[in-house]
Amino acid sequence: MSGDIKISSGSVDKEELSLTINAVATREFAPNILQVILQTSRGDIECLFHPCQGGTGGVIWVCGSLGGYDGPSFGIFSSLSKELVADGISSLRLHYRVPGNLEECALDVLAGVSFLKSLGIEGIALVGHSFGGAVVIMAGAFSPDVKAVVGLSSQTYGAQGVAKVAPKPLLLIHGKRDRNLSVQCSELIYEWAKEPKELVIYQDSGHFLRECHQELHDLLKKWLVERVGRGDKG
Repeated sequence: MSGDIKISSGSVDKEELSLTINAVATREFAPNILQVILQTSRGDIECLFHPCQGGTGGVIWVCGSLGGYDGPSFGIFSSLSKELVADGISSLRLHYRVPGNLEECALDVLAGVSFLKSLGIEGIALVGHSFGGAVVIMAGAFSPDVKAVVGLSSQTYGAQGVAKVAPKPLLLIHGKRDRNLSVQCSELIYEWAKEPKELVIYQDSGHFLRECHQELHDLLKKWLVERVGRGDKG
């Protein structure tokens, strides 16, 4: 994990931001889950890590503007992280240093990518909800090490550079009844994006996608396994 991680918003009035990982601290959080603290030049990034021994696939999961670990739809990030280990995929559920700051949060995700790479994980997907959708789109556009990006109920602010995600596959999911961020947000991001891209709209679901929980679970699991689940499954 040597060298600086850098990101720029592309705005002329904002200088390039950089971050260096200085150390990594770990402790057991629960069975098969480690608390990981990435100690960086810009502060500590707290994560929950679900390791898959011998697996070479990984997913980084991030929440909305307040951060957190569990994600929408009854904590789907937590449940899928546990399940995907059987498919050769490790998961890093990441809590932002500075929740709500788009560039800082994207830096955090890139630090997570660097951490997974240091463990020999090569196929890395990013999944973000709401504000986190824009975060993973920004990070995915900057990192050649990211292999796939998923935005759930994404906001448009910060996602304008989504075309740079290509040729990595992009999956956008939104609820038609979302009253926090209109479904038009994901529709617009889809228009901006280049192939390969997919847009899935759940007609009866709101912002947190609870109404389509099982369909969302099955779609995410299948999509991620197909793209990064290439590890040793025993």
